[in-house]
Amino acid sequence: MKSPKLLFQQQTTMKKPGKKVKKEPTIEQQISRRNFISFSAFTVLAVGAFEGWRWLYKSAPETPGITAGAHKPLRRALNKTELFFRRTFSDNHLVKTYPKSMAARHVRVNSDIGVEAKKKFDPSTWKLQVNKKGGEILEVSLEELMALPKTEIVYDFKCVEGWDQISHWAGLKFSDFIKHFQLDEYAKMDYVGMQTPDKGYYVGIDMPSAMHPQTLLAYEMNDKPLPLQNGAPLRLIIPVKYGIKNLKRIGSITFSNNRLPDYWAEHGYDYYSGL
Repeated sequence: MKSPKLLFQQQTTMKKPGKKVKKEPTIEQQISRRNFISFSAFTVLAVGAFEGWRWLYKSAPETPGITAGAHKPLRRALNKTELFFRRTFSDNHLVKTYPKSMAARHVRVNSDIGVEAKKKFDPSTWKLQVNKKGGEILEVSLEELMALPKTEIVYDFKCVEGWDQISHWAGLKFSDFIKHFQLDEYAKMDYVGMQTPDKGYYVGIDMPSAMHPQTLLAYEMNDKPLPLQNGAPLRLIIPVKYGIKNLKRIGSITFSNNRLPDYWAEHGYDYYSGL
């Protein structure tokens, strides 16, 4: 005979008359529910993205200056991103290098601004001009640069348009150039600017990136003197930056504690353009 306690437990666990048992949803119902949730979330995100884009598109353009061509919120975001990367930048971070056998034989020429092929240019008349304090100008010949220790690099040159190409360059480290010509006090400034001889193209670069151990004043490509279309007689190779900062045919160098003019930054691009 069952005890009263056991009978009570059995009675309390019995189904109450008229109470329906909840059915588990079918697989089709579960899939439909998940699809509805996913579609709803996608719609909300898409509407949010569109509204954000419309807000940015309708926002006021930045005041033209060293930078121009971008909307104010975008430029603020780019400037804050630059500050973040400059705080974390280190000479110990080196760009990956490759063996010479992997370098492209035909190096891509993406733009000829400042070195237009139709313009006549005689490399033998060229001298690098370094603008110093008080209006003094230091002139340096290609022969002087080539007499100094040569450094080579084979790395993956990257363009802001999305393409990249492994290429082989050789020349003088920018940091060695600074040291040899006793420009150390100028290297303490925040920025260095470079410009083509015809002043058609120019870049402004933060000094830590310029002094990076892989930054070169290059005069050779694939073990041969630079071709005119690739920036002869001297160009900048700065692996920690996108291609738009790798100025072809350097005519002059300037130093400053303020941002210096930059061709593409005046057309809405990121001034820092770091990798």
